[in-house]
Amino acid sequence: MGVAIGDAFRPRKLQTPLDRMTRNQAGKRSRTATERKRGRYVQARPANGDSSDIAFDATFRAAAPFQMHRPHDDTAIAIEKSDLQRKVRVRRAANLILFVVDASWSMAAAERMEATKGAIMSLLLDAYQRRDQVGLVVFQKEEARLVLPPTSSVELAKRKLADVPVGGKTPLSAGLLLAYRVLRREMRAHSEVMPLLILLTDGAANVSVTGMPAQEEAHRVAEMIRKAHIRSVVINMEHASFDRGLAQALADAMGAPCYTLHQLRADALYRTVRNEIVSA
Repeated sequence: MGVAIGDAFRPRKLQTPLDRMTRNQAGKRSRTATERKRGRYVQARPANGDSSDIAFDATFRAAAPFQMHRPHDDTAIAIEKSDLQRKVRVRRAANLILFVVDASWSMAAAERMEATKGAIMSLLLDAYQRRDQVGLVVFQKEEARLVLPPTSSVELAKRKLADVPVGGKTPLSAGLLLAYRVLRREMRAHSEVMPLLILLTDGAANVSVTGMPAQEEAHRVAEMIRKAHIRSVVINMEHASFDRGLAQALADAMGAPCYTLHQLRADALYRTVRNEIVSA
């Protein structure tokens, strides 16, 4: 059973606050401080023994108040190690939003997929100038598939999303494991990409990869995602009157917030993703 793409719309641009902390690995904001000697020099901080990328202007200012009391030895200004200041640089980094969607058979499967497709198209329209990328993993029957590899191409997304089937069992851990591998690969290849995993599920699993109980296995993979510092969000697809708390338990294992959308529509899903990026 194929599912159409939900209505896309022209959203407002994603803008996030400047990261105030120096970042050594994948972070969570659209602009991030970087240890590399690239990017715009925005401020300086004490070098603390690291003499790379010295900010000479800030170093001179730090040394200036002490010049009357220091020997100069034919130098115009006497610099000591305690004066050294390093540059803090900032560069725009790309967001990578990977949707992981339960495409197993249920009354809401088609609705879930339609809303996801519409949100993907809207995020891609919004990402045109920022190198942001969006991808899609679906899991159903016995396996998980990377339906849409991370891309910023609206046309590619239209082709890849045109016919995504739904139905079958729920290999939740396979979907999470594939998402983990995709994001880890992108983080290694692009050190300043900022991943965000969006999981749409009711939290139930009935197919395992290793032979251990399916629910336990899914939680093990969820913990791997948390330990890899991959920021995640769970959208609880269980009907409120039948909610067994499985989605919340999975979100806890991932270290992720768990949301229930009153109406699963492309615009509501897009706003949820956008708010998570902005409030990171």
